[in-house]
Amino acid sequence: MRLTIERGAVDSADGRRLFAELWAEVDRIYGNEDPSGKELTGMEVPRALFVMARQRGETIGCGAIRPWSDQVAEVKRLYVSPAHRGRGVARQIMQALEQFARETRFSEIWLETGLRQHAAIRLYESLGYRRIAGFGDYKDDPLSVCYGRLLG
Repeated sequence: MRLTIERGAVDSADGRRLFAELWAEVDRIYGNEDPSGKELTGMEVPRALFVMARQRGETIGCGAIRPWSDQVAEVKRLYVSPAHRGRGVARQIMQALEQFARETRFSEIWLETGLRQHAAIRLYESLGYRRIAGFGDYKDDPLSVCYGRLLG
């Protein structure tokens, strides 16, 4: 099954559908139905990228990367539809985002995931990410776990 990772539009029908799925899952895990912070903003700047994973014409996953600082990029909204998990889709999305970060001259990537999102934590650690101190809005969030990785 051929998987393609390509630039996408955050506000496209597929982008909105994937975000709705992502937030429904997060709400189930954490019991949160607060709609604040659920938009993906800051993508209209240079050195930002939103990608979608497609297989057989179906959009099955997404991810984004945007500048946190001149040297640090932040991964946002990595998501794969449940029916397509366990097949390396998230890993391929992350690899595409990391490649973009290298090409746009970032030296490090940071990201945040939820403390209860064990599969995501395993993925990031398997990709060489290490725990870092919380940053930005995640600095004092007890349900957040932050990771970072130097790009080589």
